[in-house]
Amino acid sequence: MTVRPGRRIGDQRVRIERVTPRAYDLAPPRRIRRPPSPWLVLIVGFGVVILIGTILLLLPIATAAGRSTPALTALFTATSAVCVTGLVVVDTATHWSPFGHAVILGLIQVGGFGFMTGSTLILLLLVGRRTGLRDRLLVQASTGVDLGSVTSLVRRVGLFTLVAEVLGALVLAAAFLARGLDPPQAAWWGVFHGISAFNNAGFDLIGEFRSLRPFADDAFVLVPVGVLIVLGGIGFAIVGDVAGKRRWSRLALETKIVLLTTAALLALGAATIAVFEWENPATLGALPVEQRPLNAAFESVTLRTAGFSALPTGELVEASLFVVMALMFIGGASGSTAGGIKVNTFSVLLVAIVSTARGRPSAEAFGRRIPHVIVYRAVSVALLSIAVLFMVSLGLELTSTGSFVQVLFEAVSAVGTVGASTGITPELSDTGRLLLVGAMFIGRLGTLTLVLALTARQRPTLHRPAVETIRIG
Repeated sequence: MTVRPGRRIGDQRVRIERVTPRAYDLAPPRRIRRPPSPWLVLIVGFGVVILIGTILLLLPIATAAGRSTPALTALFTATSAVCVTGLVVVDTATHWSPFGHAVILGLIQVGGFGFMTGSTLILLLLVGRRTGLRDRLLVQASTGVDLGSVTSLVRRVGLFTLVAEVLGALVLAAAFLARGLDPPQAAWWGVFHGISAFNNAGFDLIGEFRSLRPFADDAFVLVPVGVLIVLGGIGFAIVGDVAGKRRWSRLALETKIVLLTTAALLALGAATIAVFEWENPATLGALPVEQRPLNAAFESVTLRTAGFSALPTGELVEASLFVVMALMFIGGASGSTAGGIKVNTFSVLLVAIVSTARGRPSAEAFGRRIPHVIVYRAVSVALLSIAVLFMVSLGLELTSTGSFVQVLFEAVSAVGTVGASTGITPELSDTGRLLLVGAMFIGRLGTLTLVLALTARQRPTLHRPAVETIRIG
């Protein structure tokens, strides 16, 4: 075997391929369009509806006098209607025309029904696409029901709303007809007050800022209104769970604590109002003895979430006002037409307190454990609501001439989107009215948007920091 000079046995020859450089044109990366955040959609959606309502109420045709309403008055009324609050700076019955009444009623319906399901509808309209997981998560967070068909959910909530409002309108129309109203007016009053009651709005057509005081002796008016308020205040999820399972042992934990807490709050409110106002000649004391229990119970129902009143709220003793403020701050159930921090939030905090007092490591009720993250969210909602209430109360105290209790009551009513008033709302300055506009908007959307924002920011825990204690108490 011969080997070429300069090479050894086993050497291999490697040939390197010569490649001619080529130029390639790379297309710029496509920007992925992310859907808007759910909390942003809610704020923008409700803001647009309020703007449309304000423009409609600014029209001369919207007033009984045929003149344009001041812009701040129209904005205040539209915000109060969309946020289903019921606070007013002008008399609804005499200031607005039938067209204005129809606009207010439409805003109430959009605000109430929209708060239960319309967040998803607004999202679909803005994004213009089919429902996806993000949309369904939004519905779940806002209504409290399991994931499923968004269209089916909206249909069921719509049917629940329609049945309740139609039945309520028929019963109330018959009651108003029996009180001597002509059939067209009785029918319109039945429809208006039925929708306003179910949506916990508190708007009325009685006139002279009297709310339902002319019907304090009529159980056929107070009872249907109270039932509608309770149905709207506990929401479709709770009613649907009760109707579907029908047995207490099978109900969801949320349903149990909402029903129990709601019943306890209503009973406590009725009892305390009856005790404090029984001999008050300006409130219960002015009624026959047999009518006082019904009116005390009605005040407990309506002043918790709706804002109607069969008694002059401004004449309640201060002890009753403080009880009512506590009820307004708590409000109704999550995913309902009511406001406040919600019964669910209050119940979670109450369960956590009781569990802590019993030495439990976590919040427990009815043999079920509530996740720590839910307790943290409840604490966040309650504390932030207290902070907002403090700022609104301070602002009203600096800009109004009412007493401290009146100012605090007005602030709680606005933040809780209740609509009850001691009578100082029409007397507020422009700055005070703007404060209440912001309070109603924040009170209506603040709790839900905060929960949605906290849900969106939740991330899986990759590590746990070291534990270190802090002294409490």
